[in-house]
Amino acid sequence: MRKSLRAAAIGAACVVAGAALYGTGVATAGQSTANSTHEPYNIGLLVKDIDTYYGTTLDSNGVYQASADSQYAKDLAHLESDAKRYIDKAARKAEHHGENPAVVFDIDDTLLLSLDYEKKTNYTYNSASWAAYVAQADRPAVFGTPELVKYAESKGVEVFYNSGLKESQRASAVENLKKVGADINLDADHMFLKDAANPPAYLSDCATAAAWNCTTVQYKSGTREHIEDLGYEIVANFGDQYSDLEGGYADKTFKLPNPTYFVS
Repeated sequence: MRKSLRAAAIGAACVVAGAALYGTGVATAGQSTANSTHEPYNIGLLVKDIDTYYGTTLDSNGVYQASADSQYAKDLAHLESDAKRYIDKAARKAEHHGENPAVVFDIDDTLLLSLDYEKKTNYTYNSASWAAYVAQADRPAVFGTPELVKYAESKGVEVFYNSGLKESQRASAVENLKKVGADINLDADHMFLKDAANPPAYLSDCATAAAWNCTTVQYKSGTREHIEDLGYEIVANFGDQYSDLEGGYADKTFKLPNPTYFVS
């Protein structure tokens, strides 16, 4: 489940590149903390650090956007450069060994940026407001990741998507991915979404039509196992949450930065 900013403040602050996490007993400019207290990092300061990290700006349409010259953008560019080199090497190795290489991408805040939603909801999650936001199908791209999707395809690597979005949100997800240029393999055989009403047989250990009991890790790793059972070798798995990446069935994982929420 998605956690609010308050529930994840300490962990999120660790993700913010260049942000200082003020520990117990640390005195900072304008903020003095007695050594005997155990006060956590101030949430107001954390929000400012997050805005600085993204270079958050409000555009002419009233949408909060990340800045192309922000530390967030720089971190993504470095990660994506490493990923391209790795994909190139993995594709050549797979060809040599007669394997069918594949990459798996999460969607939310891996391909489609949700910063505007997080800012306008004060970093809290509500299922109704989130569903309405997704239905608009107008999220901007996470810098560089649609190009990474295309790069993988250009190297002969099969592209899959493994998302916590609901099956009922498929049309919106496809429309939005097309808008940002990630128009690769958007069919049901390549895009796996959460279908609690009719869970696939490969998730039978934790999900039935009567009850969905899969954790995020179980759902996502179980889906990756299914992809490999189809005859693919997942050479890389991309996600903004550790729960996108844990559970195996990928040769290498790439964690994209996201200090705005935490999914367990």
